[in-house]
Amino acid sequence: MREATDKSDWAQEFVASNLLVIGYNAWAGHLSQKRGAIICSTNSPIVGISGESFKTHFIGRSRLMPFLKAWLEAPDRAVLPHCHMINHILEVVDNYSPTTEVVLLLESFDQATFFYLKNLPITPPQCYEQICKTWDEFQPGVSTWQDKTLPTEA
Repeated sequence: MREATDKSDWAQEFVASNLLVIGYNAWAGHLSQKRGAIICSTNSPIVGISGESFKTHFIGRSRLMPFLKAWLEAPDRAVLPHCHMINHILEVVDNYSPTTEVVLLLESFDQATFFYLKNLPITPPQCYEQICKTWDEFQPGVSTWQDKTLPTEA
């Protein structure tokens, strides 16, 4: 039980430490694709002069079902039962408030953790605005995802 608590604490600490970039990507994704979820994997960190960073992607609602089926049903993924988890995630994505909430799936080794982030200390639009204002600080460790102006790493 202690190991599960440690993993949960680590995941929550990861989200707290990277909330600005997660919120930025959630709002950038919303602006281009409306509803969706942030997917972040810590399995292949990028180590640079500014420390570790992790690939983060926004998957729009229209592509989310096939993505979740492939991702969560992978033989090495420790998420059960898959169909109930997928339906729950899709329901949350269909009903969350993009201006104040974030849907996040965090992958770490064989674990996939679902976060429905509410009551955030900073909203996704505020994260987006803050990163845009301080883009030069984020740019050295950033590789782009869709648009050359979007940071995509947590």
